[in-house]
Amino acid sequence: MPAMTKKVALVMGGASGIGLAIAERLAKEGALVFLTGRRVVDVEAAVAQIGPAARSVVADASNPADIERVIATVGAQGGQIDALVYNAGIMEPADLEESIPEHFDRHFAVNVRGAAARMVRRAPRMAAGGSALFLGSVADVKGATPYGTYAATKAALRSYVRSWTGELAPRGIHVNILSAGPTDTAMMASIPDEMRDGIVSQIPLARMGRVEEAAAAAWFLLSDEASFITGAELYVDGGMAQV
Repeated sequence: MPAMTKKVALVMGGASGIGLAIAERLAKEGALVFLTGRRVVDVEAAVAQIGPAARSVVADASNPADIERVIATVGAQGGQIDALVYNAGIMEPADLEESIPEHFDRHFAVNVRGAAARMVRRAPRMAAGGSALFLGSVADVKGATPYGTYAATKAALRSYVRSWTGELAPRGIHVNILSAGPTDTAMMASIPDEMRDGIVSQIPLARMGRVEEAAAAAWFLLSDEASFITGAELYVDGGMAQV
């Protein structure tokens, strides 16, 4: 019997890239997976790719009303959440002179406030013994010029996870953060070869990661195999954050 049979998972930002790979892995392990994204065409394509174990909810992670609607939908169709994944996020460049308030507000609204709102709204109704996983980045410890605001949001998210660890432990809820390094996704495929080579040169294993590798690490942290792990940050980055 698959490891997550009869369990319910919610993947915020699950329509593409690492989020989609995680949703696929959880469905493969037997979970009923709800995934969200902002574009109808993307979430519907993701559900079609995963199959009957997936459900779609179109939502903007920065919109409190959308978060409430996601919670209501999952509750009505699936019940309590056993595994929560927050992968929604944006990453836009801006150096110091370009970092206008709107740039700052937009990043923190999606990358941080959306995650915090998700925990505030969902944690009281998560299944005891469940797991929450947030997608971080090597940028939380290395910085990322000219993506300073993005890096700051990931550092803030890491700090939140530390605080939530103690708060949720009495209910047996595990909360961890998975920080991926550069990973082969559609977005990364569009960058110039010279930039790609420069990124790879910073990775000890001399290649970019694969979405399936990030998904495997995510499944481990969400599964019973990680029953004594909480408050941790797992880097899936080929060693990039360590050198």
